[in-house]
Parts: sequence; C-alpha cells; structure tokens
Amino acid sequence: MQELVSGGNLPLPSGTLTVRVPGPFDLCALITDESGKVRGDADFVFFNQPAAQGARFDGDTLTVEPGALRPGATRVTVAVGAAEPGTPLGRLPSPALRVTGPDGRVLARFAPPRPGEETVLLLAEIYRRGESWKLRALGQGYRDGLAGLARDFGVEVVDDGTEPAGDADGPSRPSDTAGPDVPAADALWLAPANSARARAGVPPVVHEARLAAAAQAHAVAMAAAGRLGVEGRDGVSVYQRLTRTGYAYTSVGEHLVSGPRTAEEFLAYCLRTEGARQTLLDSAFTQAGLGRAGGPGDETYWTALWARPLTPGDAARTEAEVVSLTNGERAAAGLPPLAPDPALTRAARAHSADMVARDFYAHTAPDGSRPWDRAAAAGSAHRSVGENIACGQRSAAEVVTGWMNSPGHRANILKPGFTHMGIGFAGGGRAGTYWTQLFGA
Repeated sequence: MQELVSGGNLPLPSGTLTVRVPGPFDLCALITDESGKVRGDADFVFFNQPAAQGARFDGDTLTVEPGALRPGATRVTVAVGAAEPGTPLGRLPSPALRVTGPDGRVLARFAPPRPGEETVLLLAEIYRRGESWKLRALGQGYRDGLAGLARDFGVEVVDDGTEPAGDADGPSRPSDTAGPDVPAADALWLAPANSARARAGVPPVVHEARLAAAAQAHAVAMAAAGRLGVEGRDGVSVYQRLTRTGYAYTSVGEHLVSGPRTAEEFLAYCLRTEGARQTLLDSAFTQAGLGRAGGPGDETYWTALWARPLTPGDAARTEAEVVSLTNGERAAAGLPPLAPDPALTRAARAHSADMVARDFYAHTAPDGSRPWDRAAAAGSAHRSVGENIACGQRSAAEVVTGWMNSPGHRANILKPGFTHMGIGFAGGGRAGTYWTQLFGA
C-alpha cells in the first residue's frame, strides 16, 4: 500500500477499483472528459443518483471500472462531505481515502491535511494518461457544499432556499449560461484570449481543470469578503488554493477583477488594462482556468489563473538561469563566477520547499535552523555561508534584478570571498514562488 500526499500519484491496474472513506461521510463522484466538466447530470454520481456508466455506489463504497466509463470520459473526481449536510468537516474525524484494486489488495491511502470550515473536500481523481489510468491525491476544500462543487464542474444546481443547494433534489442539467462552465469559458473567454495571444505572436493556452477549480474557489472567497485580494478572508492565498489541487508549476500569474458582468466584458478589461494585458499575453504560460462568483450588491468577482506546469527538469533549468544571471552580474563587476555546489543546492531547494510547506518566509526556519545549519546538514564544508531569499517573483530575471536592487542582497552576490553557490526554487505557498540563494566560501 502506498501512502499518498497531496499531488502524489500512482499507476492503477486494469479492472474494477473500490473507493471508501470510512466514517460519518458521504462520497460523490464527477465523471468528466478533457474539458474538466460534466456533460450532463448523469455524470454526477451521489447519494440521490448512485449509478452511472462505469461507476456505482453501494452503501459507503464507490466502485469504478475505468474501461467501462462513458465514451470520452478521462477522469473521475472523488469528493467527500459530511453525512449531515452543511456540517464543517473540521468538526468530524479526519477523512481518509482507501483505494482497493480488483484483487482486493489496498493500493493507496490518502489522509489530507485536516480540514477546517470546508463542508466538501476533493480527495482524489482517477485519470487517464495515454492508454493507462492513474490515481492522484488532491485535498481541495469547498465551504459551500455540493453546490460549489457541482457548479465548479459545470453543473447548474437549483437551490430551493431551505436546504444546501444540491443536497435535496440534486443537480439539474448543465447550462452554458450558469457559472463558469468550460464550454462557455472556451467560447466566451479562452478562445478570444488565444486569438489575442496569436496576434501578439504568443502560443495559445489550454484549459486546465485544477486551475479552474482554484480560480473558482478564490473568486468565491473574494465574493464572500466583498473585496479583491490575493488572500481571502480565510487567510488562504490564491496560490495556496492552487497548490491544494495538486497542481505544481514553474510559473504562475493571476487576474483578480470585480465588476465585469460577462466573460466577454472580463476579457475586454484584461485586454485594455496594461498589467492585466501583460499577464494575458505572457508566453511563459501554457494553461489557464477561470472562476467567477456573485458578491454583495450584485457585484461579480473574477479570478483567472495562468500557469506553466512543472515538468521534469523545469526547476533545474530555472535554477540554472539564476546561476547564469548572478554570474553575469559578478562578471560586470569584475569578479570571478561562482561555481554551482551540490550541497548548497540541496540546502537551498529544501529551504524554498520548507517555506511553501510550513507557510513562512524567513532565514530562520520554524525549527530554529539557520542558513549555515542547513548547509552543513546538506553536507557542505564551507566555512562561510550567506543566503538571499525572495518570494513572489515570476522569473529568474525578476528575482536577480530584485536582489541586485537591494543593498544587502547585492552585497552577497558581489562578495569577493564567495566561491560557490546553490539555488533553490519552489512554486506554491502564500506568495506563489519562493527562491533561495546560498553562497559558500
């Protein structure tokens, strides 16, 4: 059995899979294709509609036979909520998902970080990659129950005003005009956005369901607070919402907007506003997702997320670019280059990842470790160690420029006594990107 963490995945065997979450919970499943949205209400499997092609509930157990799903289906997303509708999951035992293979052997277990006020939690997705199927652990929460979950997957949910939307009568059929469903986003936002990118000589982006899920969650948070912001009233940043979906990236950008009433108006705003236009036309991004939510006074809040997913070697290439730019600054000052150092690199990467994981930004970690402690623990024998850190910068060029514009950081980069360097980059966390630069002599 494999213990998964958020974002972790493993290959699945052929045949019928069994999914269970023991305890006072209700499971539901959404069957989607590459668009990330359901095609109709038959794709939303829950307690009032316990069966679909290739998926079925029997009591507290969901069985999925990937090869028997409806034509075009490429993903089954599994979510869990309290058996008593509207109960925050933080008041219940922590849910733990177990997936069993066709031979009865437990393949994986996933226990997400303990939820708080969320009433529904995305736990995992069974998805097709080429000709095979895989399991990915998620961990994204919704405070507005099945209603928020269903709408995020393109289902219009009727709220009768007495029960949480979707908990009594279930979902109705998807609507091209209700909520940010993918067909509408493609037709009214993404396709014209790609036309603008083409005119600027920039490659198109494609819709990504996890970007859309995080964008929708953040739009809802802004609407609840009645204000724009990178962080919602719950203290969670838009980047943290994206990280919780299991999406790893090397570059990310966002639009946080209120006012436009339609996707067309939202796009028009982005095209005529300089900063927003730069993000829309940024060639670094390859994927995008859009979310919107109604707020006080009929105000509409929008979040668009743009990103480039992390692929093997991307982090190393980004770090190598920082090394090159740093040595370029030293050369301009008449100084010899700094040699890449494996131990310093290990320590720098670990510190950037730690700042994301433990939600802090400092040279001294919560456990009290300092730069020279971390360097020594990674195997460094350097007698003198210095460190630059940064967060929020979107590229290697931006972070090096920022360091060079700061006297203390500049002094480290141009210190004649330093001979070696290690770089660590991590995407995610409250600020979106975290950078660590360790020097040794």
